[in-house]
Amino acid sequence: MWHNSLITQLAVSPVCGYLARDAGAAEPTAISALALAAQGQTDAARQAADWLAATQATDGSVAVRRDTDGPCWPTSLAALAWHTVDPVDFAEQIDCAVTWMLSIRGKTQPRSSEVHHDSSLVAWPWVVGTHSWIEPTALHVLALKATGYGDHPRVREAVRLLVDRQIPGGGCNYGNTGILGQTLWPHVQPTGLALWALGGETLGRGRIKASIAWLRQALCERTTCTSLAWGLLGLQAHDSHHSGTIPDGAADWIEQAQARNSAGQRSAYKAALLSLAAGAVEGRDCLTAPEVRDTSTTRGPDHAVEENVQ
Repeated sequence: MWHNSLITQLAVSPVCGYLARDAGAAEPTAISALALAAQGQTDAARQAADWLAATQATDGSVAVRRDTDGPCWPTSLAALAWHTVDPVDFAEQIDCAVTWMLSIRGKTQPRSSEVHHDSSLVAWPWVVGTHSWIEPTALHVLALKATGYGDHPRVREAVRLLVDRQIPGGGCNYGNTGILGQTLWPHVQPTGLALWALGGETLGRGRIKASIAWLRQALCERTTCTSLAWGLLGLQAHDSHHSGTIPDGAADWIEQAQARNSAGQRSAYKAALLSLAAGAVEGRDCLTAPEVRDTSTTRGPDHAVEENVQ
């Protein structure tokens, strides 16, 4: 019942910010569209998708907020939302977003013994002109896979980066694995996002299994809303045939997290994320709405884009 109530409330104001009184922002609105579409609230999901389309710049990017020029990493989430809500009606927006995403390259540097990860791999940054990091890379991989570009060379290199950034004992930090001889601590949110993007991959299975094991023991009833949601979405991507990857009690943890959210910040963004996590625990594919599940195609590296180094 709590989930139905959450979705009903979200459908009233599908364009949302991070907190209850915030103006609409790209990431929360895209997550809202995904959550609403997954629960069959197509009209409300389209409102959110239309808002994102109105926000899209002529170069295909979607900035964090309507009144800013960047950063534009939420373009990945906007593409996911459009693909989920209606990949036909939003085909132009998706194609423009893909063109922009494939043009953005994280800044590399020569490998060094002081930095433990492979800093020569190219993926996606938070801000144009900076190094590639776990979370924006994972979001771009998810978006490009969903829209048919899973075999594109940029995506394959990004997958190698996500595997390379797994900490040897399991889990991910925000982008580094170690520095100056010190192994860094893993965190739940980037680990969940990385695992979600690595769903179905065979590369680096040993590292992925270690991260799954770490994340399963790290999640609990006290995990914060956003970390819990991203963590469970990451685990669900590796829970084929309900093999027990999702921890016992996960559904209760989500309900408890939403109760805390309702009693405190009343964040629609957190509510939408928890809705996605609840669907994932139930085994639903939250990236494709039921009525458009069979519309995706696989596209290769021939997408017409000039990959400028930025």
